[in-house]
Amino acid sequence: MESASWEPLSAIGALATTPAGRRRRWFLALRRGSVRTPQVIESLRGLRRHLHGRVILLWDRLSAHRSGATHRHLQAQRHWLHVELFPPYAPELNPVEYLWAHLDGTDMANFVPTRLDDVAAQVQRAMRRVRQRPDLGRAFLRHSGLYKR
Repeated sequence: MESASWEPLSAIGALATTPAGRRRRWFLALRRGSVRTPQVIESLRGLRRHLHGRVILLWDRLSAHRSGATHRHLQAQRHWLHVELFPPYAPELNPVEYLWAHLDGTDMANFVPTRLDDVAAQVQRAMRRVRQRPDLGRAFLRHSGLYKR
């Protein structure tokens, strides 16, 4: 049996919510290859196009989030964006981690793709389903401890 050699397919995900947690909106960008500083900055620009007003971004400690170029970009965005880092080694505080776990256990479980494009298409289908279920975003936020409601 021949083993497959795949290039990485990375995702940048975000869950936007109002301060009270009543409205939620998912953002997901899939990228071939690893997530590096240019992709992080591009995603921040994408968020700005969709989110108006002041934003507090809770971020994990991915090295691309802490690079010099990312830091300079964030400094230039201070008029609308404030960043707080999650504590080190605390994925349980990040509601997006619950999204990945949910996808792994549902739509991606037992999925056997033959091409990387099949993986991307399956993830996009899964995200459409997640977006149709507002209770999931609320549950991920509640489970992270960010919201009690």
